[in-house]
Amino acid sequence: MLTFTIRRLVLAIPTLLFISLVIFLLLELAPGDPMAQVPLTVPPEVKERMREALGLGQPWPIRYWKWLVQFFWIEPQVLIDYYFGTTFSADDLRVISWQTRSPVMDIVVQRLPQTLWVVGTAYVVGILIALPVGIYSAYRQYSWFDNAGTFVTMVGFSVPPFFSGVLVIVIFSVQLGWFPSIYDTTLRVTDWDSLVLQLQQMVMPVMVLALQITSQISRFMRASMLDNLNQDYVRTARAKGLREKSVVLVHVLRNSMIPVVTVIALGIPGIFGGAIITEQVFKVNGIGQLLITAIQANDLPMVQTLTFIFAVLIVLFNLIADVLYGLLDPRIRYD
Repeated sequence: MLTFTIRRLVLAIPTLLFISLVIFLLLELAPGDPMAQVPLTVPPEVKERMREALGLGQPWPIRYWKWLVQFFWIEPQVLIDYYFGTTFSADDLRVISWQTRSPVMDIVVQRLPQTLWVVGTAYVVGILIALPVGIYSAYRQYSWFDNAGTFVTMVGFSVPPFFSGVLVIVIFSVQLGWFPSIYDTTLRVTDWDSLVLQLQQMVMPVMVLALQITSQISRFMRASMLDNLNQDYVRTARAKGLREKSVVLVHVLRNSMIPVVTVIALGIPGIFGGAIITEQVFKVNGIGQLLITAIQANDLPMVQTLTFIFAVLIVLFNLIADVLYGLLDPRIRYD
């Protein structure tokens, strides 16, 4: 298993380098002066430091190399300095946002907790609902539960978040007045009352995201369970006298989880993309809203960094899916 994991890690390195090159070229080779959108209020010394950090005026291979060094070498040193009080990155140039005139990664770290609160909770809730719904729908195929679940999941998967988000705001915030329509990112959880307020403002964005997650995963779970319920090993297990609960939840479920693991693992980076729209609807001051404002302001360093972070998430969770494959099916790790 260790050799299998190391092999996947080695394959991930050139993949990330190629993705970083594509992102860099798409943004850096766009027409126009990259510094043209910098506000006139930015002091000349700050502009010069930004030009030096970006390597402007130099060939694109040098600019690309500088960006790689800043992202993979300098930023980890900044993290080490923050936690251990060292000074490894004291005089190093960092990628600076043109909007805020501060390091890009500092802004990302500030916004990340808000996104994790919403996206992480929505994903956990969606998986906890989707798996049992998919399992029971397959076991009771064509029952009223299966038909109702199919209808709800098809609707949830078809409705875009910008529509479902506005709909829940109108129903639960405007009409019923149960939950706030705007997410208060300045709220700090310090006691029971603030925790209740935090949970209340999370209900609607989590509801919108969890609806899509549940709809997708439950359909994959149902299809995979149906495929395995008709296999020969299931009939053999039943003929040997195993309890139906053991047949379904031990033998069938483990084999059915192999394709579902891919959907769950690769869906995590995808839900960050879906959270971009949801964060705009509910005014969640997270990574998605940060990317939208950076695109609108032509903040090239911010867009470049966030896009690559999304790509890293996709490669990372693809790696996790491969490792989980090997744990669920030992045959895969020897291929």
